[in-house]
Amino acid sequence: MARIDEIAREDALGAEGQSVVTLDQQSVGRLSRMDALQNQAMAKAQQARRDLERRRLTHALAAMEDGEYGYCEDCGEDIPLPRLRLDPAATRCVSCASG
Repeated sequence: MARIDEIAREDALGAEGQSVVTLDQQSVGRLSRMDALQNQAMAKAQQARRDLERRRLTHALAAMEDGEYGYCEDCGEDIPLPRLRLDPAATRCVSCASG
């Protein structure tokens, strides 16, 4: 839950970076605009990563409520605790994740 709250705070900080880059060649040169567009693309990519992490964590919380947390979705075996500590949203054991 703490990480989901932290992601929400990061969303607020990243919102400005995703805004539309205006074309005003009087105040911003072509290279500055290209830099702004690149920064915007990076901000959108970071938002996509945060969205994915939020969905994975929300899914893990739902699995906890259903009593299904900590079991591999492929083989049904327990996911080792060190793996869950590393990635609380892990849904597969190491064997199944590695193929």
